[in-house]
Amino acid sequence: MKFGTKCIHAGLEPDPSTGAVMTPIYQTSTYAQEEPGKHKGFEYARTQNPTRSALERNLAGLEGAEHAVAFGSGLAAMDAVMRLLEPGDEVIATNDLYGGSYRQMVRVHGRYGITSKFIDLTDIKALKDSITKKTKLIWIETPTNPMLKLIDIKAVTEVAKSHSILTCVDNTFASPYLQQPLSLGADIVLHSATKYLGGHSDVVMGAVITNSKEISEQLYFLQNAVGAVPGPQDCFLMLRGIKTLHLRVERSCKNAKKIAKYLAAHPKVGTVYYPGLKSHPQHDLAKAQMNDFGAMVSFDFPGGTFKTANKVLANTHLFTLAESLGGVESLIGHPASMTHASIPKEDRLKVGLTDSLIRLSVGVEDVDDLIADLEEAFRNV
Repeated sequence: MKFGTKCIHAGLEPDPSTGAVMTPIYQTSTYAQEEPGKHKGFEYARTQNPTRSALERNLAGLEGAEHAVAFGSGLAAMDAVMRLLEPGDEVIATNDLYGGSYRQMVRVHGRYGITSKFIDLTDIKALKDSITKKTKLIWIETPTNPMLKLIDIKAVTEVAKSHSILTCVDNTFASPYLQQPLSLGADIVLHSATKYLGGHSDVVMGAVITNSKEISEQLYFLQNAVGAVPGPQDCFLMLRGIKTLHLRVERSCKNAKKIAKYLAAHPKVGTVYYPGLKSHPQHDLAKAQMNDFGAMVSFDFPGGTFKTANKVLANTHLFTLAESLGGVESLIGHPASMTHASIPKEDRLKVGLTDSLIRLSVGVEDVDDLIADLEEAFRNV
């Protein structure tokens, strides 16, 4: 089954009781039982819900996996993965990752004895040198947020497997349409489903996907025991959004390529970060590891000041200044003060995340209108 067909059909079938083509919203908190323990597979909505179950089957199909577990947000999904570890364990993560992930590793799980190291995962030697007996998880984000670095999933997972270390790939920026980490050796895939999977900026959700029965059983236990579950209405919205995932991402990628080339040629712009540009240091890896180059573009200005960036941020009209990404509408953001504000400035600057860096989430609008919007904003610089 090709990917576009999976978006619409994977794990789904008409409702057996009514024949409804769309998965119904089972808006209930509990289920009738004939006698204690004798029921139709559903007891309590925190533990099971038919709408959520349908979504989880669909998500597993998109990643070519056996199991998917849905959570109330991407960070709730991440928390479940981190809870697979024990006090005293160590995580190695890329030094260029989403600020919320950094915050959870350091300020939440760090309090309970889990140590996190942040290194350049594009350097395999540095990874090998960083591994200790305590290392139990390697956290991969690729492409990275917001610097758009590519990490070689296959190379990292080979190192991890040689040390019996779990690997988790945050696949949010790519989506399953562009990248399939499990096929490259990863043990776990994580999504902030809020982004490309939902695609309409109207639902917050996360998902963890794996082929391991053992890992999935631990995750289902945590889903029920901790209770960070999505409601049936959100699951319905996610299923609806996924049906056009391939169409939306394809159009967004096409637009992003043109915008990246426009920015790269603009005299007022400094560096453009986009894997689809031949100047990108991991352009060849992106071609090998992904099906296209994505729809996220970052760029900065010479001098690296917020004052310069703000002249653009405050003067776009089609690009909306807002958190998040992956929706049909184009968004513009300032990572240093928004998505990555929790990362210390000295650490941000080490990876190139300057105060003038702007991140674009390119949507599905007419690309000529988007470029004209940016051009008008640049007149203020």
